Amino acid sequence: MLGEDIGLIGCGVMGQSLSLNMADHGVRIAVFDRDSGKLGAFLSAEAAGKSITGADSLQDLAARLHPPRRIILMIPEGDPIGRCIESLIPRLRKGDMLIDAGNSHYGDTLRRARDLEARDLHFLGVGVSGGKEGARRGPSIMVGGDHAAFEKVRDLFEAIAARADDGTPCCDWVGENPAGHFVKMAHNGIEYGNMQMICEAHHVMKTVLGMSLDEMSDILDKWNRKELASYLIEITRSVLRYRDKEGNHIVEQILDRAAQKGTGERAAIAALNVGQPFTLAASSVLARYISALKDERLEAGEVLSGPVDSPACDKKLLLHDLPEALLASTVISYAQGFQLIHAAEKEYGWGMDLGRVARLWRAGCIIRSAILEEIFTAYQRNPKLTNLLLDSTFTKIMMRCQPAWRRVVTAAVSHGIPVPALSSALSYLDSYRSQWLPANLLQAMRDYFGAHGYERVDQPRGHLFHTDWTGTEGETRLR
Repeated sequence: MLGEDIGLIGCGVMGQSLSLNMADHGVRIAVFDRDSGKLGAFLSAEAAGKSITGADSLQDLAARLHPPRRIILMIPEGDPIGRCIESLIPRLRKGDMLIDAGNSHYGDTLRRARDLEARDLHFLGVGVSGGKEGARRGPSIMVGGDHAAFEKVRDLFEAIAARADDGTPCCDWVGENPAGHFVKMAHNGIEYGNMQMICEAHHVMKTVLGMSLDEMSDILDKWNRKELASYLIEITRSVLRYRDKEGNHIVEQILDRAAQKGTGERAAIAALNVGQPFTLAASSVLARYISALKDERLEAGEVLSGPVDSPACDKKLLLHDLPEALLASTVISYAQGFQLIHAAEKEYGWGMDLGRVARLWRAGCIIRSAILEEIFTAYQRNPKLTNLLLDSTFTKIMMRCQPAWRRVVTAAVSHGIPVPALSSALSYLDSYRSQWLPANLLQAMRDYFGAHGYERVDQPRGHLFHTDWTGTEGETRLR
């Protein structure tokens, strides 16, 4: 495949970067964008002198490609990509392939795959992570769809993908149908959690420890050389130190009102759909929601106060504890993300391999980190591992970090600092390790007002009983 023509539609930031990446690897590309001005600017600047040519229309694009045609779509999800596909279909022939490399919802990907398969067209839903720089120099590529179709573009994708330290390309087929977009969605849920936790650590350092941004940057530089080493820690270190021409820190000029494109919310909803506790994705999405209530928060801050007398804090100990709390919470973030993927594999039968997922996230993507090497190793040891916390490496991390983790959350709460992600991660650990939870009382209440039934500890699972809580009928078996 490498060296053959390929088409690309959508010359936004990611589309341009992927085109340049492919051109660097000897691929001849025909590109199209409905915004002719954007297309012309790209062709006359970054793409000048490269093996990239522009198409005037979809018809022109299809005519430029050698059959069977392969066309990458870098178009906003939803209606835009749906309309583009409908416009392309009449211009395609049996055996041609469309590759959706955007952030489409996995449900849309499944529907499109079935529709195009019925028309004898191949369709791949591909998750691409790494942002502009990753797409340009080497992203992580998560391919979902028909495996035979993937084999037709494997060489191309492996050529442009990031490389892990062992030289393995961070590109792989992760499962049937929409598995690629589902895995990318889970990736984004983990990303939301990891970003929120770093922000909470920053809040503690700023408010409780009274550290300057440069001091924080120095601390993150140290963290980035140890177990916490990751792309997000690396860029946060740089962001905290960056100054404008007048010498002012840029981060302090940014309004504390977070935006989002919905990928974290989508991960949290998907987890609910398969009955999985992706609490960090949900907590992080909600943290962004409340940050967006900037005007209300300003008003509330005038009438609602926090702790009056916070207990004395051992600042040296707290600074020592922070990376331990962040490490443990980060492990939880990955554990919940992989738990979601594992549950989806069981629910939908997409043939996902968690070891493959861990392997392709080791470089190129936004959530790449040193921890992923250990995660990859854990799934090599036990491909059927249901939760990362049950692997000996991560069990030891949980046991080691717990005291520091609890002290950090306690210090934050006592100083009135919101830490929804760090505390949610800790609550998840405490819930997951609990051999008894008060859900029996919850079931009793449900049975009281709704006669929903409950299971008994002395009876086989699945047998439901009901109690007449307000009368004298006692207990009856429902099934």
